[in-house]
Amino acid sequence: MSNDEPISLATAADRRAAARWLHGRLEAIHTIVYFAPAVHEAHESVGLKGRMMGYTAGRIAPMGPVGPEVATATFYGFSPRLLARALPDAWSFASPDQVRVATQDAVGAVLAEVWQGLDAEVARAGELAREAALLQPILGRPLAAAWSSVPVADDPAVALWQATCRLRESRGDAHVALLVEAELDGVESHLSARGDSAKMRQILGPMRGFDDAEWDAGATRLRDRGILDEDGALTDEGQQLRTRLEERTDELDAQGYVTFGEDRTEQLRQALTPLVGPLLDAGILPGIVTRQATS
Repeated sequence: MSNDEPISLATAADRRAAARWLHGRLEAIHTIVYFAPAVHEAHESVGLKGRMMGYTAGRIAPMGPVGPEVATATFYGFSPRLLARALPDAWSFASPDQVRVATQDAVGAVLAEVWQGLDAEVARAGELAREAALLQPILGRPLAAAWSSVPVADDPAVALWQATCRLRESRGDAHVALLVEAELDGVESHLSARGDSAKMRQILGPMRGFDDAEWDAGATRLRDRGILDEDGALTDEGQQLRTRLEERTDELDAQGYVTFGEDRTEQLRQALTPLVGPLLDAGILPGIVTRQATS
């Protein structure tokens, strides 16, 4: 669906398209937390060491002072070894509440600058996004459940961002369940989405913490299953598997919007539209997020 096309929830295909469209725009708002320098500086100000510790502690703070095992289970596509470098050490520098507050304050400052003059639009989008988030299920969705316990911020921009956290993590938790059902581990979840290539390893290796031996082993397992070919590309079977995973993720994501109703979901679409452009123009977000937010 396009930016000008109204939301429809009439058919399964419509519901998948609506969920995918909304996810792209909500993700643009949410992921500012991972790329804005002000957020990294805020994490450093409370004692966190490096971007990975900031990312890990900031994302999982609503769950409390958990260890790397919980982060490995919920983040899924990260090496346990990488997450163990961040947790539980992060909590020796700052409590989860201190990390959460520092994160939110920094996000609020970034969004205030990006959305200057859009106070009414931000307030409206936040109101609708919070309502939609409340209707997303938390049963079996631990990160979404944790974010549902976070007090709503007084700052409308931060309150909107909090809603995107719950919506995003609810979708992500559902996707993780589908990966488990498909018997794809963390390494395989990346390989089955992109295929195996030197570029993919170069980009995702440092970000996710997997080394070449782990990529090699994962690729071998997927070749044995007929998901990758000998060159590391997705086979027809692999492409079909990935399509099923993504479509089912959209279907599970759409359930909350169906309960929200077509009219309110369309109002959310309209409310988000004027906020995304300034975010993309700020030059903070990476290309993959920008492409999702404009497709």
